[in-house]
Amino acid sequence: MQRAEIVRIINQFLAEEFEISESALVPQALLIQDLGIESLDFVDIVVIIEQEFGFKATREDMLNVKTLDDMYDFIASRV
Repeated sequence: MQRAEIVRIINQFLAEEFEISESALVPQALLIQDLGIESLDFVDIVVIIEQEFGFKATREDMLNVKTLDDMYDFIASRV
C-alpha cells in the first residue's frame, strides 16, 4: 500500500469521526495538542487501523505516535 493511500484513509477517518478540519490534518500536527484527540479516541483509531490495514495495533504501539506523520510511518512500517 502506498503512503498516499494511508494518508487518505487516516485523514478521511479523522475528519469524519472527530470532525477535524481537513486543513488541520498536516503531517506535523500533534494528535493531542493540535487535533484534540483524547486518550479514549485512540481506541477508535486502533480499531480503524485493524479494519483498514489488517494488523493489530496495541496501546503500547500508539504511545510513540505523537504526530500524524508518526501515525503514517507506523502504519507504513506494518503493511
